[in-house]
Amino acid sequence: MAENTNSSGGGNAGLAFIVGGLLVVVIIIAFFVFGGGLPGADKKEVNVDINVPEVSAPAAPAGN
Repeated sequence: MAENTNSSGGGNAGLAFIVGGLLVVVIIIAFFVFGGGLPGADKKEVNVDINVPEVSAPAAPAGN
Protein backbone atom coordinates (compact mmCIF):
# COMPACT_ATOMS: atom_id res chain seq x y z
CA MET A 1 0.00 0.00 0.00
CA ALA A 2 1.18 3.48 -0.79
CA GLU A 3 1.13 6.11 1.87
CA ASN A 4 -0.09 9.62 1.23
CA THR A 5 2.86 11.95 1.88
CA ASN A 6 1.12 15.18 0.88
CA SER A 7 0.73 17.65 3.72
CA SER A 8 -1.31 20.79 3.40
CA GLY A 9 0.32 22.84 6.17
CA GLY A 10 -3.02 24.15 7.38
CA GLY A 11 -1.85 24.43 10.98
CA ASN A 12 0.92 26.82 10.00
CA ALA A 13 -1.56 29.14 8.28
CA GLY A 14 -3.42 29.68 11.54
CA LEU A 15 -0.19 30.37 13.39
CA ALA A 16 0.89 32.84 10.71
CA PHE A 17 -2.45 34.67 11.05
CA ILE A 18 -2.01 34.99 14.83
CA VAL A 19 1.61 36.18 14.55
CA GLY A 20 0.61 38.68 11.85
CA GLY A 21 -2.18 40.06 14.05
CA LEU A 22 0.17 40.45 17.00
CA LEU A 23 2.68 42.23 14.78
CA VAL A 24 0.03 44.73 13.69
CA VAL A 25 -0.91 45.40 17.33
CA VAL A 26 2.74 46.00 18.27
CA ILE A 27 3.18 48.41 15.35
CA ILE A 28 0.08 50.39 16.39
CA ILE A 29 1.27 50.61 20.01
CA ALA A 30 4.75 51.71 18.89
CA PHE A 31 3.18 54.43 16.72
CA PHE A 32 1.40 55.97 19.70
CA VAL A 33 4.27 55.53 22.16
CA PHE A 34 7.15 56.76 19.99
CA GLY A 35 5.24 58.99 17.57
CA GLY A 36 3.45 61.11 20.15
CA GLY A 37 -0.07 60.11 19.19
CA LEU A 38 -2.20 61.18 16.27
CA PRO A 39 -0.94 63.97 14.02
CA GLY A 40 -2.68 67.30 14.70
CA ALA A 41 -3.61 66.38 18.24
CA ASP A 42 -3.45 69.37 20.57
CA LYS A 43 -0.49 69.41 22.89
CA LYS A 44 -1.39 70.87 26.28
CA GLU A 45 1.14 72.61 28.46
CA VAL A 46 0.58 71.82 32.11
CA ASN A 47 2.08 74.32 34.53
CA VAL A 48 1.34 73.50 38.18
CA ASP A 49 2.32 75.87 41.00
CA ILE A 50 1.69 74.57 44.50
CA ASN A 51 1.94 77.01 47.40
CA VAL A 52 1.62 75.62 50.91
CA PRO A 53 1.78 77.63 54.12
CA GLU A 54 4.93 77.32 56.18
CA VAL A 55 4.43 75.01 59.13
CA SER A 56 6.76 75.21 62.10
CA ALA A 57 7.18 72.66 64.84
CA PRO A 58 5.94 73.58 68.32
CA ALA A 59 8.52 74.89 70.76
CA ALA A 60 10.13 72.28 72.97
CA PRO A 61 9.20 72.53 76.65
CA ALA A 62 11.84 74.00 78.94
CA GLY A 63 13.73 71.26 80.74
CA ASN A 64 14.18 71.29 84.56
